[in-house]
Formats: sequence, C-alpha cells, structure tokens
Amino acid sequence: NFTYCPATGLAKGNEHSEFAGWAFPFPGVFLMEEFISEEEESEIVELMDQDDWKPSQSGRKKQDYGPKVNFKKQRLKSGSFTGLPSFSKKIVAQMKVCSVLGGFLPVEQCNLDYVPERGSAIDPHFDDWWLWGERLVSLNLLSKTVLSMSCDSEDSIQLFSTFSKENSELSLPGSFTQTSACKNSGNEGINCILSPRLVPSKEVTVAIHLPRRSLVVLYGDARYKWKHAIYRKHIEHRRICVTFRELSAEFSAGGRHEELGKELLEIALSFQGRPV
Repeated sequence: NFTYCPATGLAKGNEHSEFAGWAFPFPGVFLMEEFISEEEESEIVELMDQDDWKPSQSGRKKQDYGPKVNFKKQRLKSGSFTGLPSFSKKIVAQMKVCSVLGGFLPVEQCNLDYVPERGSAIDPHFDDWWLWGERLVSLNLLSKTVLSMSCDSEDSIQLFSTFSKENSELSLPGSFTQTSACKNSGNEGINCILSPRLVPSKEVTVAIHLPRRSLVVLYGDARYKWKHAIYRKHIEHRRICVTFRELSAEFSAGGRHEELGKELLEIALSFQGRPV
C-alpha cells in the first residue's frame, strides 16, 4: 500500500489505497538504475547459462558461489568454494562508485533464476545475520520486478500528510480524520495542515520497484527491521537476481573468527570460481 521513492527516500501511500496522500521516511535503501549496460547484461547472462542451474525453492533455480554453511549449527568452512566467477570482477569494481558500498568486500554470490512458468517467488524473509554483514547487494537482470517489504514489528509508523491541493476540495482517506481546521480563503484555495498519524507497522507494505539492470542495496532498517520478498505476480518474464553478501563483524577484522574470514575473502576475490 506504499511505494518507495528513490529520489526522496520516502515510502508514499498508493493512490488507490487508504494511505493515499500520506508518507513516511524509509531508510536503508540505495537504488541505482542502469548499473550495467545492455551489452554487459547479455554477456553476463550468456556466461551464467554455460553453467548448470540447480533447482531451488519456490520455483527458482540457482547458482551458488560461496563457502559451505550450516546456519542452524552455525558452522562454516570453505568446502569446495573456489571464489566468485570471473565475470563478477568488473561488477564488484563498479560498486566503488556507490558511496554506500565503501569497503564492501563480497564473500558470496548467489544467482537466482525466476520465470513465471515455474511460479518463481520468495516469501518474506530476513537474510541471516550471524554470517552475512549489513549490506545486501542485488543486481536485477533481464526484466523489471518489485521487491516487497513488510514488517512484523509491534511498533507503529508515523505517517505525514503529503496533501497539497489548491482551489479544490480536500479529500481525506477514510481511516484518517482531520485534526486541525481547514480555512477556505477564497481564491487562495484550501490550506490544510494535518497532524501526523500512527499506524501499526504490520498494516504497512512497501513496494520497491527494481528496473532492469538496476542495483539495489539494503542496509540498516531495510535489512534488519523489514522482511523482503518477491511475489509471483511481479515475475512477468525471465529474471535473474545476482546477490552479493559481505561477512558479519564476527568474521571481520577484530572479530572472533577473523582468520577464517580472511581465508574466505582471499578465495572469493580470486574471481576464479565455479558454482558449488
């Protein structure tokens, strides 16, 4: 019922929802359109398709480049991991133009293949944060889609009015009431100030539109407070998602498993890998 606006960082209420005319700040999202060219996209997908795609959950197929992990037992080893694929070296280098990705060193890459014929989707979820660090980076290839954000928190969200109508009647959403007087001053139109309103977080969903060849980064609240999902209705054509993950503090400098983290990064950034 809200749509994320990259230009303002606001989640704005959809026109035909009860939240039309209301918005709230939605931190923790960075979106860059046209991150790679059409030629680069074609080359990357052609190279991916030379390797096998393994069946995954919810009608998807995948290619994994990363260490062997048991998340339930919190165990990690290099296993048969030989690094990220060679074609990703250029992608990772290009990430340096994004200020939000300063110092980002990917230790894992997962390619996911979505097609409507298989009903490909992924339910709302958090990515693990025992192993993976704050920034989740995804490159959206072949077709547009929508990343759907939802929140299970018992907290409330404060909405702010975005109404700005002159010389016309002010139509308020049915679930909200006007909390201060509107003064009609003739030709000057209507000047109405609405107090912020609180709504339960569970009633709010935010759509982040991902254009073809765009790069999206989730961090902060968008990473840790909001679950993300891709619904079947938003897969219209074949879509490939390339997700890069960094190590958590536990496996980084000064962390409990710093040495293992160093070893895995050295393998990852050799860019000599094949899918595991």
